[in-house]
Amino acid sequence: MAATIVRVAPEVPVRDLRQSIEYYEQKLGFEPVMELPDGEYAIVERDGIAIHLFQDAGHVSVGLHLFTGELEELHQELVSRGAQVTQEIERKPWGNRDFRVRDLSGNELKFTEGVDG
Repeated sequence: MAATIVRVAPEVPVRDLRQSIEYYEQKLGFEPVMELPDGEYAIVERDGIAIHLFQDAGHVSVGLHLFTGELEELHQELVSRGAQVTQEIERKPWGNRDFRVRDLSGNELKFTEGVDG
């Protein structure tokens, strides 16, 4: 029997940790759950999903792919919170629907609803 992977928690580079924590909390609905005293690393969570943020002034932006069964509701929530939506809801050629949000450091979060919801 093979070992099972049970969770993923991506590490995302950000230019300003404090501002990023506030953005993820206020605009994306994540809750800060841990911050190191040196102010260079923090964890935010929402719905059992953890994103680890770390201070990196010279970073290259990354992309995260997050799945939901409630795409319209999530889109409406994030728009009402003032998140920077870079792509409205679209159906892709392979059937999934998604929208995209950019954080303050240029990282892109793609929220996707699969073909089967």
